[in-house]
Amino acid sequence: MIKNEREYRITKTQVKKFEQALAQLPKKRLTEKGVHPRLAKAQKDALQSQLESLAEQIKDYEKLRRRGGKALDVGTIERLPQSLIRARIAAGLTQKELAARIGIKEQQIQRYEATNYASASLARVLQVARILGQQA
Repeated sequence: MIKNEREYRITKTQVKKFEQALAQLPKKRLTEKGVHPRLAKAQKDALQSQLESLAEQIKDYEKLRRRGGKALDVGTIERLPQSLIRARIAAGLTQKELAARIGIKEQQIQRYEATNYASASLARVLQVARILGQQA
């Protein structure tokens, strides 16, 4: 899951690299002798799978940004961390802006999101949820 603009830019760059690699495969096969067709197909399928996964993450992130402030939606407690991240993105808040509203450093929000809020107290999670719920 893409969690911020930096990851979004990195992912877009990775998509370009995978597209280039896929485009180069037919050329590489002509120059490489002795590559088994199954190995060549497995390589192509792996690149295609990674490309599709990255493209889906980009699509999801862009959709959240366009949605603009959709209410926090938590189906189960297991989905709470990702729901908080998705709600922040949909609300149009950066990690820095959310941190400022809470009164903590941006790096702390980055750590919370990188670890799916594993180190956050329940009070902090509720505080984040309240802030994001008000954005809807």
